[in-house]
Amino acid sequence: PPPFTGTRMLEPALEELRPVIDWTFFFAAWELKGSYPQILDHTNFGPQARELFADANELLDEIVAAGSLQARATYGFWRANSEGDDIVLASGVTLPMLRQQAQRGEGDPNRSLADYVAPVESGLPDHVGAFAVTAGLGSDELVKRYEAEHDDYRAIMVKALADRLAEACAEWLHAKVRRDWYAPDEQLTNEDLIAERYRGIRPAFGYPACPDHVLKRRLFDLVGAREIGMELTEHCAMLPAASVSGIYLAHPAARYFNVGRIGKDQVEDYARRLGESVTAAERWLRPNLAYDPD
Repeated sequence: PPPFTGTRMLEPALEELRPVIDWTFFFAAWELKGSYPQILDHTNFGPQARELFADANELLDEIVAAGSLQARATYGFWRANSEGDDIVLASGVTLPMLRQQAQRGEGDPNRSLADYVAPVESGLPDHVGAFAVTAGLGSDELVKRYEAEHDDYRAIMVKALADRLAEACAEWLHAKVRRDWYAPDEQLTNEDLIAERYRGIRPAFGYPACPDHVLKRRLFDLVGAREIGMELTEHCAMLPAASVSGIYLAHPAARYFNVGRIGKDQVEDYARRLGESVTAAERWLRPNLAYDPD
């Protein structure tokens, strides 16, 4: 079982997160395609990548020294079971999941994230975790300062670094959660972490395995995300922008997948489970609809 139930909050130092930064995505944000660290020696844009990397680390040193960006995390664990395609927490919160509906090959099941939580009829106690992290606290002020100085390069750099630090915070926290919960002997390098060579997943709402952004509202209430300075827009985008949230599933077979196209039958069932109108569900799930709702 997990070390506690309910939520806890943490304020990791940026220096703790720095080693876990996935620089490959940082370079991608600048339209430089290639894996770090090999990209630094790339025949065409190696020099540009090295300069960018040096500038980024210099700015990061300044940010750390001045304390101008702050990372915060809230996370927790709850007793849970699955009921059909719903993940039902003992706290009374239900997270309705979607299931792949397209024809799949022999021996390839139609997956739902609910499959990775013990079904209530099994009688087995199970748990799920949830989290919200941000590394964007202070970034707006910093960006405005650089923009006022007409330093657009550094303004963009702050946003890119805050995004990477938020992802690093999610990776760092997930590693802590696994060690505290079910993998006490896990010893992975930063490369292993970035390559996700570990047991369990942390799917985010609005991504392919659970494409409904609306579930972030339940998640934010569940983990108390507003208490660490995070909020949701009416379109369920997270603020600060450099934020990550999701759930923790510990099942050894848990993996990411794409729900893909779903039919009206499932959308109607999902809307009922969610307690929303079919029209509202269709609006949020439009990219996944296998039919024209109009």
